[in-house]
Amino acid sequence: MTRQGVALVTGASSGIGEAFAEVFAAEGFDVVIMARREARLRAVQSRLSEKYGVRVDVMVEDLEDPTAPARICADLEARGLKIDVLVNNAGYGVPGSYIASGWDVHERFLQIMVVAVAELTHRLLPGMIERRYGRIINVASLAGLVPAPAGHTLYAASKAFLIKFSESLGHEVRRHGVFVTAVCPGFTYSEFHDVTGTRARMKSLPRFMWLSASDVARHGYDAVMAGESVVVTGRVNAAIATLVRILPQRLVIGVGRRIGRRYRKE
Repeated sequence: MTRQGVALVTGASSGIGEAFAEVFAAEGFDVVIMARREARLRAVQSRLSEKYGVRVDVMVEDLEDPTAPARICADLEARGLKIDVLVNNAGYGVPGSYIASGWDVHERFLQIMVVAVAELTHRLLPGMIERRYGRIINVASLAGLVPAPAGHTLYAASKAFLIKFSESLGHEVRRHGVFVTAVCPGFTYSEFHDVTGTRARMKSLPRFMWLSASDVARHGYDAVMAGESVVVTGRVNAAIATLVRILPQRLVIGVGRRIGRRYRKE
């Protein structure tokens, strides 16, 4: 298999991040997988390298640390790795109302979900522009495109940031051969709802609303390679995003508020 380049995937120890690492490995990219859990990363490393015959590097880092992006880039340089693809996937949600958590909790959240994404992109983008090739995927969410209900107050806001960031940056760098895509999944089978403590409520949603992490990653890969700036994964989610744009906003907000009471902690 011809080597396609090197892809760095954050939050790659499970879920959508692991799925993206597998898609890029399957397409012939060497992969750098990064997360906090070394044991999980080593298992992914072993599986992907054996299955696809590509180089898989492990980086154990926590993007909650403001010094992590600079350290990651220094480590990449020390290993002689030039990143052609960046998948900003690491993330989570903070359940409950905004004031239910201390500012330190929200500050860590914003560091991971917003600041680290912007900094890693800023640090790795010049090399992509110089080589006239780059692909950046920011894993956003359908939540960033629809009116936000109560609870998880900063989650939808952070995802909306990723969408607009991706659109704007994509316009800037496309002429340099760099494509930027915001991938907007809806409900996806992963550990996300276990971490936020909302798994029991999520189980009441109909099965047709859910996608596998593998489907999301494949859709995201195809979108960034095609140069799409924003992609909503799954037909149901795409339909929801379209309806939100064309229906009266008062109606949309009211429905979202009622649904939110069922699935989120107030």
